Amino acid sequence: MAADVLLPVDTTLGVVLAVLLVAAAGVAALARLGDVRGRGHARGIVLAGLRAALQLAAVSYVIGWVVRAVPLLLCFVALMYAVAVRTAGRRITPNRTWWWAAAPIGVSVAPVVAVLLLTGLVPLKGIALIPVTGILIGGALTATVLAGRRSLDELRTRHGEVEAGMALGLLDRDARLEVARPAASDALLPGLDQTRTVGLVTLPGAYVGMLLGGASPVMAGAVQLFVLVALMAVQAVAVAVVLELVARGRLHRGGDGAS
Repeated sequence: MAADVLLPVDTTLGVVLAVLLVAAAGVAALARLGDVRGRGHARGIVLAGLRAALQLAAVSYVIGWVVRAVPLLLCFVALMYAVAVRTAGRRITPNRTWWWAAAPIGVSVAPVVAVLLLTGLVPLKGIALIPVTGILIGGALTATVLAGRRSLDELRTRHGEVEAGMALGLLDRDARLEVARPAASDALLPGLDQTRTVGLVTLPGAYVGMLLGGASPVMAGAVQLFVLVALMAVQAVAVAVVLELVARGRLHRGGDGAS
């Protein structure tokens, strides 16, 4: 098969992956890359790589079972959603408000998946629904994390401007929106850039996967276009919902509702 020729699963692949993972961690350690709390990312890179290997091995086995029955398929999709919510929420805030991440991910992904199922573009089968839903949930997760972190960081840094806006008569929500909106909007940039440069700078995974599966370049291009447009819709909704949650104080980093 074309996929086997491009990337054969053998010892060489394992060695190359290990070398790349060590190199990534080494660069992060040497450059002292870390978060604002001083925690380095080198260890996180290694753990992320190992987790990815274990999780993909498990999922590759499990998918063979869940595609056989709709109930199992829906349970697997629900698991994907739950993990995405937990991951996004804890990336944004360490307090109990992290569960509000369920809103932007759910509100953005559910309508798109529903439309795809109702129109028949995606059948209610695991072999089609799982990858499409996974791509959309992953895009919503990324947009939610970026929008949440950037907006809360901006509110903390420019807290004086929020208070000034309130002093001028703005409602708390409106004052927060004025400061947080530009920062949260930056979460759309990765998706926009990927869509603008597709075919010129990169050939994304859906396109390459379709080609390796034997599809024509035209069919592969159509599928990739669908994925990119759907992702932009999902991410736009996710960012808008996150912004509203932050502005209303539902999603915050303080113990009393403050950001």
